Amino acid sequence: MKKNFYSIIGLLALTLLLGACHKDKKVTPTPTDPNTGEVFAVAGDQVGRPGIATVFVSAADKDNFNATIPSAMSAAYQAKFQTQLQAYNGGGYTTNLLGLNAAQFTGVLATDVLNVSTTGITSYYNGTQVLTGRTLSDDVIDVSLILVFGGPSATANPGLTSDHVDHNDKPFLTSFPYEAAPW
Repeated sequence: MKKNFYSIIGLLALTLLLGACHKDKKVTPTPTDPNTGEVFAVAGDQVGRPGIATVFVSAADKDNFNATIPSAMSAAYQAKFQTQLQAYNGGGYTTNLLGLNAAQFTGVLATDVLNVSTTGITSYYNGTQVLTGRTLSDDVIDVSLILVFGGPSATANPGLTSDHVDHNDKPFLTSFPYEAAPW
């Protein structure tokens, strides 16, 4: 009986010890929405231009891309982005609405930062201002699709140049934080 008792205690101690072992990892507090207090997760993707990393960065390169500093991104990823851009366009990509050829355009895309004009109009694309920032109402996915598939006049491949989501599901607020509360 005494032997079984010590065996059970030993097994329990071993279970607790092994259960407490884990890879040393810095634990950070769970992020919360400052407006609602709701908990959300941060995946860690760079998203200066939404959707670009999703479309142009391979699964094998995701972690490295997200850890690359912006000044090194173009040198590391421009050629891969250009190969992918050409593949999406059947090898026939010429120029886009901005007049950029494949090498120039993918050089811009590979540096995943959001450019911001501090002295002019802020717009992802409004017909004249291009990639000078973005407002909440800018349709960045449609603009990105037009630049990738629309050709020099934005009319090539009309079935691929819009996600057909034309507005937000709720009106934006007129004061900070500007985004409407989630559903």
